[in-house]
Amino acid sequence: MQPDITDQVLELIRRTSTDIPPDVEASLRRAVLVEEPGSAARGALETILANIELSRKNGTPIFRVRHPEGWSTRKMREQIRNAMVQATKSSFMRPNAVDSLTEKNSGTNLGGEEFPSIHFEESATHDELAASGETLTIDLMLKGGGCENVGAQYSLPDESIGAGRDLAGVHRCVLDAIHSAQGLGCAPGILGVAIGGDRGTGYLASKAALLSPIGERHSDPEIATLEELITREANMMGIGPMGFGGRTTLLDTKIVGMHRLPASYFVTISYMCWAYRRRRMVISPLVPAGTGSGDITIS
Repeated sequence: MQPDITDQVLELIRRTSTDIPPDVEASLRRAVLVEEPGSAARGALETILANIELSRKNGTPIFRVRHPEGWSTRKMREQIRNAMVQATKSSFMRPNAVDSLTEKNSGTNLGGEEFPSIHFEESATHDELAASGETLTIDLMLKGGGCENVGAQYSLPDESIGAGRDLAGVHRCVLDAIHSAQGLGCAPGILGVAIGGDRGTGYLASKAALLSPIGERHSDPEIATLEELITREANMMGIGPMGFGGRTTLLDTKIVGMHRLPASYFVTISYMCWAYRRRRMVISPLVPAGTGSGDITIS
């Protein structure tokens, strides 16, 4: 029997909305050390670190659920949405779902089928997952509106920036997007970059890339080198935290490649602000509803 995961998802939302992951905080603490004492950049980073201790910052909830074969995604969607309503009532989340036509806030963080954003992936049979010790995995990322506003998509070739249909062109696109943002979106940020796909799948993939830990590199050495190069060059632009100048504009860059139509070559960039609130919950073993919750790990 498929268990009810409402309570577990509620705890995932609580943890994600109130606590920055350790890898993000460690990256920000390293960034403070490279900025000049007394500079606006260092002051901004010190304020950010204080904010981590004192406040919460919510955003658009993006869920990725990897579940056993045969599970009802309809039931899981209902349970996740119920958990979101409870989290909003408990003030773990502030109400963020606004109808674009009426300008009314739902007050529950629910809005149509698209808010919150929930993506399902059927990964394996229950027995196969149980044998691996990773039965149900839910990733949650809270993506703020400010950083969403400075995302970008390029169609190559792009003569305005001298970008062709190759990795050198991708490189130019990403640096142009960073320069255009000028620290808006709450720098220092993290970039998710998708090469290929169509306009819609490019944005989905670029956001999914942001779910991996800071410092985790692409398996292709050439792409991994490009990730590191973009981050290094961005930090040489002098934009700095919040656009105040300094040496820390980006914390990391994540790149994914996708198949595309011959006529199209999109480069899609999703920007994530320093408040990089993401968590992963693993429930194993799964148990039927009413008989317990299984072992829960949130990282």
